[in-house]
Amino acid sequence: MTVVESGALRLDRISDYPAWIAARAPDAEAMVLDDRRWTYAAMRDAIDQLARSLIAAGVGKGDRVATLQTPRPEYLVAFLATASIGGIWIGLNPRYTLEELAYVVSDAAPRVLLTRTRIGERSYGDDIRALRAASSELEHIVAFDGEPPVAGMSPWSDFLAAGQSTPDAALAVARAGCGGRDPCLIVYTSGSTGQPKGALLHHEGLAAFCLEQNRLWPVEPLRAVNYFPINHVGCVVDVSLPVLLAGGTILFLEQFDPRRCLALMEAERATLWGSVPSCFQMQLALPDFDRFDLSAVQLILWEGAAMSREMIERLLQVHPRLATNYGMTETTSGITALEPGDDPDLLAESVGRAFPGVEVRLVDSDGRDVAAGETGEVWARSAYNMLGYWNRPEASAAALTPDGWFKTGDLAVARSDGHYRIVGRLKEMFKSGGYNVYPREIETVIETHPAVAEAAVVSAEDPVWQEVGIAFVVAERPVAADELEAWCRARLANYKIPKHFVFDAALPLLPIGKVDKPLLKRRAAMLAAG
Repeated sequence: MTVVESGALRLDRISDYPAWIAARAPDAEAMVLDDRRWTYAAMRDAIDQLARSLIAAGVGKGDRVATLQTPRPEYLVAFLATASIGGIWIGLNPRYTLEELAYVVSDAAPRVLLTRTRIGERSYGDDIRALRAASSELEHIVAFDGEPPVAGMSPWSDFLAAGQSTPDAALAVARAGCGGRDPCLIVYTSGSTGQPKGALLHHEGLAAFCLEQNRLWPVEPLRAVNYFPINHVGCVVDVSLPVLLAGGTILFLEQFDPRRCLALMEAERATLWGSVPSCFQMQLALPDFDRFDLSAVQLILWEGAAMSREMIERLLQVHPRLATNYGMTETTSGITALEPGDDPDLLAESVGRAFPGVEVRLVDSDGRDVAAGETGEVWARSAYNMLGYWNRPEASAAALTPDGWFKTGDLAVARSDGHYRIVGRLKEMFKSGGYNVYPREIETVIETHPAVAEAAVVSAEDPVWQEVGIAFVVAERPVAADELEAWCRARLANYKIPKHFVFDAALPLLPIGKVDKPLLKRRAAMLAAG
């Protein structure tokens, strides 16, 4: 049953909801992973147990706790336990290279790291030792239960045992001292310079957004698959927390696979089919897609990129209620949203109206509202907006106006029916498979190769991933594309690796001396089309 109704109260802490639901429906199913099933009562108890251990480890209000984990119940317990005592949680993507992990750990300076020690063929022992050496603030490294032991790490059982000495009063005091607009989550999202920045999100914004999303897109009971990486806003904010606040069931899948995801949806009677367009495309392309029983689905939802009309019409054959939205990490996802419907034109050509509680402006380069029908940069103001970027006062001031407007860098047009249509980006960022990709970060990596003098990365349309990177390279000595790909693969997550490397004697320049990226974009489009 749905425990949290549309008029649900707003609790002080995002972490309060499991206990609130457990008090009313203790045996309701909260999380599923393979053959493991967690009730809300079990989830509440696990959160309390870990919270006591974090207090015993010295974690106080404002301290950071990092977690390296796949999307599974333990990640969500770690986040909620940390948030419940005033801590600030950071998710680490297991697919990150050591350099990427080290940057986040160095910047966020967590006091505790909760981690896996092996995932698939990758052992994290050497990586974790390097992270400890690079961060003087990192006092405790704890291996999750069942992980292969690594010297210098505390076993999960020992860490939990130490928390048994934390009295009830200490736990109550820690929780009473936090909530509201206190920060509880840092989600790293790269800037146009390639330097990742941590968007600082808060209890109030998370809870308010999730409750409004559930009102806008009602599904009962709410059962949804979550395979997004835990460092991504999609995992925490778009799937886990809305399902949790609806008293629903999160169906975890540690790694996306088109067939396994559909099989899980069928077996667990998933009622919400939410994903990014590239994943939908891979699933719809399965030759036996029609054999999967998706009759329990009540709503199909995509985020992160536009959906083609062809796919929309295919999905409408599965269920007549489709919806989409437009948001950013910095706005706790919410900027605009489309109510469920079956109009393929509206679904393909708009991202809906302003999300409940959000003010939207379209402005010109001087910050003045544009005339009706004209293109402008999207600015958004709401209680969901981030508090700022972690340790980045200048970047925060550049992104947030003194009166609370967040400058998205995206361009949109307001349609005559009040819906918005995204038409481009001011920034060079592009989206590949729903992930934000920032060219300068990739260019910097390529330019560190000893054979490379200069590099420029632009995006091109791709039939599966929406957009992919194309790297134009000026080499000082002969170097093969395969070598540069391997160089990038060792230093970047795989979705950031360019699909093509093009070698030029020189990069084209504009009269002012900047690289002519519009010209490179046209060349990239021709290359991708050919």
